[in-house]
Amino acid sequence: MDGAPVIDFDKFKPTRSYTAARKRKDVVMRVLIVLAFIVACIPLISVLWTTIVNGVHRFNWDFLSHNMTNVIGGEATATNGYGGILHAIIGTLEITAGAMVISIPVGIMCSVFLTEYRQTGRLSRMIHLLVDVMSGIPSIVAGLFAFSMFAIIAGPGTLNGFEGSVALSLLMIPTVVKTTEEMLRIVPNDLREASLALGVTKQRTITKVVLRTALPGIVSGSILAIARVIGETAPLLMTAGYIVSTNANLFSGQMTTLPVFVYQEYSKLRANCPANADASCVTTIPMERAWAAALMLILIVLVLNLIGRIIARVFSVKTK
Repeated sequence: MDGAPVIDFDKFKPTRSYTAARKRKDVVMRVLIVLAFIVACIPLISVLWTTIVNGVHRFNWDFLSHNMTNVIGGEATATNGYGGILHAIIGTLEITAGAMVISIPVGIMCSVFLTEYRQTGRLSRMIHLLVDVMSGIPSIVAGLFAFSMFAIIAGPGTLNGFEGSVALSLLMIPTVVKTTEEMLRIVPNDLREASLALGVTKQRTITKVVLRTALPGIVSGSILAIARVIGETAPLLMTAGYIVSTNANLFSGQMTTLPVFVYQEYSKLRANCPANADASCVTTIPMERAWAAALMLILIVLVLNLIGRIIARVFSVKTK
């Protein structure tokens, strides 16, 4: 049209100096982000490298398939080994599994209640307050609570693996609740409304739509909670105890976990050797066993992460 105004779009173009300044800022921010990533990776790489270097020397099949029964000082056993962590591996897996069975269902149901049924109100605020308080309690307090509860129920001095699972579940529940609640809030309300509009019940909408959509985040939060407690020592010393033999019964008798085993071996520092001992007697074997057990603990956490990723990929909602 002849009467249409003519707009000079060149006036809105950024100047050359402004463009150059933006490029400089972009380069500076990229460098800062890369440096921050490198700085964050240094402690992780340092811990991994130190553990591998110090632990791989004693990390063998004999170490993984034997316990500490009949191990005397720094002398070799009948199998030419120096004791092992079989009892600690079994204790770690069983106690952690028991804590998962308790905390993950409770945490998920609590999060579903807070996001799907009672988003506001006095009860919701009270639950949030209790979760925040629980997330900040020291681990030794959780151990004291579990020890006191089982002393009342089963008698004073009761120690078993399930008692340790209860103590660890108190530390896991706040992490599971918070991460699951955040993941459920991210699920679009359009999915809920579409499901309800088709006549699907609310309970089935939550289980088949909401939870399935948020499953990868829920699994990640559960793995984070497991990693939070699998290295705990103080509450397990009070509740599960420490033994040198293998006990596979979670509900009866003391059990040893890898963190407790590392603590006990590190506390020894050096082993005793007779004056006429030969080269097979190793005085530094407690520290070597501690490093090898720490390496095994890292591997268990890695395997749990891989299993969690596989579960999240298999059961999550498929998108094109």
